[in-house]
Amino acid sequence: MSDTEFTVEERAAMKERARETKAARRGAGKADATGEVLAKIAEMEPGDRALAERVHALVTAAAPELAPKLWYGMPAYAKNGKIVCFFQCSAKFKARYSTLGFSDQARLDDGAMWPAAYALTDELTAGDEARVSELVKRAVG
Repeated sequence: MSDTEFTVEERAAMKERARETKAARRGAGKADATGEVLAKIAEMEPGDRALAERVHALVTAAAPELAPKLWYGMPAYAKNGKIVCFFQCSAKFKARYSTLGFSDQARLDDGAMWPAAYALTDELTAGDEARVSELVKRAVG
């Protein structure tokens, strides 16, 4: 495969992003976007679904000002229309773990280098949940 080719999963994600952009132009409201996020989570495989449900609950509790929305077919959370953080399930790109990622809008700067994504295993401990909540609160400033 050359550097200019995309995998089937990458092409599917780009198509999902195009659909999301068109829906946003049609003026889908926050309630519609939240419903779409919850529906997408419900479609996930059981392990990914349980993790995504927990991350969704943690993010929305830690930063209720963030608006849930789909981003490349995955749950994401935006402030003023710009993605701050997102969840990517392991099945999306056949990865061995899911991730909680942060965009450049996240206020997590720490020196000259800091993590922009975190691997999430099957179950989050209470300490992991506290860390996710703290990261999300910091990310929104």
